[in-house]
Amino acid sequence: MKSSLAVVAVVLTVAIAGCDRRAAGSDSDAHAEAPVAGSQPGVLTASPSVPEAKPVAPSTASLEGLPHFAAVYPEAEVQGDPLLADGTAGPGGVVTFVTEASPDTVIAFYRERAEADGLATMMALNQGEARAYGAQKQATGASVNVVASPAEDRTSVQLTWSAGL
Repeated sequence: MKSSLAVVAVVLTVAIAGCDRRAAGSDSDAHAEAPVAGSQPGVLTASPSVPEAKPVAPSTASLEGLPHFAAVYPEAEVQGDPLLADGTAGPGGVVTFVTEASPDTVIAFYRERAEADGLATMMALNQGEARAYGAQKQATGASVNVVASPAEDRTSVQLTWSAGL
């Protein structure tokens, strides 16, 4: 189940990031539409002109400095080291955690914070007891994606964010 949640989170992140580039009408649109040498039709490949994200060593201090809309849920238990990066879209990352709150409560927490920070809802998904939510601020590229699903007596959450530029 965790691997399917990870796939959903990655797909949502890519979808929201793609919406931002096309809405902004950036020069990178030409690179996004051009086929990459050796690529197959219908298969997405990275453009060679897009710089790789640079991993940043995680620390407790780095989690405390997250944007308001991407703060780790109160009293959550972080699972493993967060993946933090700094790229052309600004700082961002992925963190997984568990909490005693329900998936609906977790999603409501992030929706409220995103809306308070001016992010617009781009996606909401309910599948069984699992919940997903995504929001983005078109002007800056700031985004948040949350997948929350029940796991035994707690909720497992994957939080993906970009602070934007």
